[in-house]
Amino acid sequence: MNHFLSAYGLFLLQALTVLVVVVLAALAVAAIASRARKGSGGGADSGKAEGRIEIVRYNKRLEALGESLSQALDDPAARRVAAKEKRAREKKEAKASAKVAKAEAKLARRRLGKDGVAAGKGAEETEDVPRRVFVLDFDGDLRASAVGKLRREITAVLTGATKADEVVIRLDSGGGEVTGYGLAASQLDRIRRRRIPLTVCVDKVAASGGYMMACVADRLFAAPFAVLGSIGVVAQIPNFHRLLKENNIDVEILTAGKYKRTLTLFGENTDEGRAKLLKDIERIHAQFKEYVSEHRPALDIEQVSTGEVWSGQDALDLGLSDRIVTSDDYLVEAAEEREVLLIGYKAKKKGLLARLAGSVEESIDRFAMRWLDRLLRSRFP
Repeated sequence: MNHFLSAYGLFLLQALTVLVVVVLAALAVAAIASRARKGSGGGADSGKAEGRIEIVRYNKRLEALGESLSQALDDPAARRVAAKEKRAREKKEAKASAKVAKAEAKLARRRLGKDGVAAGKGAEETEDVPRRVFVLDFDGDLRASAVGKLRREITAVLTGATKADEVVIRLDSGGGEVTGYGLAASQLDRIRRRRIPLTVCVDKVAASGGYMMACVADRLFAAPFAVLGSIGVVAQIPNFHRLLKENNIDVEILTAGKYKRTLTLFGENTDEGRAKLLKDIERIHAQFKEYVSEHRPALDIEQVSTGEVWSGQDALDLGLSDRIVTSDDYLVEAAEEREVLLIGYKAKKKGLLARLAGSVEESIDRFAMRWLDRLLRSRFP
C-alpha cells in the first residue's frame, strides 16, 4: 500500500511538472506571437483602433461626492433646496458655456484676416475662455511599460490643448530601464516644446528614471513624504560561471566585436569587461546629469547626483521640488477656478493567452518593484 501511494504521488508530481512546463511554453509562445504582430504592423501605426481615450470631469466628480455626503447628512427639506440650487447652477453654467462658445467664434473670425493670417489676441490670451487642466497618470515599472499609454494620451491632449491650459502628470515610479524612461521623459518634452504649462505631482516616489521624467516639468510638486532623486545608474548581473565549472559544464559565447559582451551570465568575466561596463555606466550617468541640469538649471547637480534620495523639506531645499503638496490638494484647488479633466487611454481587450503572458510579466515586475520600494523605504525611519 505504501509503495502504491509513493508511486502515485510521484506520478502526480511528474504530471504537475509536465503541466507547468506546457503552460509556461504556451505563455512564452503567446508573448512572442504578440510581439511579432506588433513588430509586423499590428501596433499603434497599423491603422487599427486599439483603444480609446476616456475623459472624466473631475469637477463633476467632486460635486457628486459632495452631494452624496449632503444627502446622507441633510434632512429631506435641505435636499430639496440643494436640488433646486443645483438646477439653477447648471442653468447658469449652460449660459456661461454658450457665452464662451460665442466669444470663441467671434474671436476666431477676428483673428483671421483676408489672407488667413492671425491678427489680434489668440484664444489662449482671452479671459472669456476658461483654462482647462488635463490630468494624466503614469505608474512606472522597471520596463516603463506605461509609456505606450502615456504617448497616446499626450498625443490626444496636444490636439486640443493651448498655452492657456495646463497638463498635470501624476507620476509614481522608482525608475528602471534607461531606454524606456528616456522615451517617457521625451514624451513630456513634447508638452514643453508646445509651451503648454506642465506640472508633475509626485505622491510616493520619483526616483532614477522617475525623476528623469519629473524634472521636465515647469513645476514639480511632491507630497510631504514622497521620495525624489536617485540620480544615478546601476547595472547588476548574476554570474554562474564557477557553479558551471564545478559541474564540468562548458558555455560557448561567440561574439563579433571586442565589446559585444562585457559581463555575461555564464561565461568567465574579465577585468577588461568590468572596466568597459563601468565606463558605459559613467557615460550614461553623465548624460543623466546633463539632462536634469538642462531642465532644472538652479540645481547643484553634483550635490544631488550621488544616487541618494530625499523627501519633504530636504527635497524642497535642494531644489528637487518646488512645493510640498499632494496631488489631491492641488487638483481640488485647480477645480475651484478651472475645468479639470482626467484623461486616460483604455486599450482594446487582449486575447486570453496574451493576457496570461502579460500577467506573468506584470507579476515579475511587481515583485521587483516591491523589493525596490522596500529598499528605498528602508533608508527612512
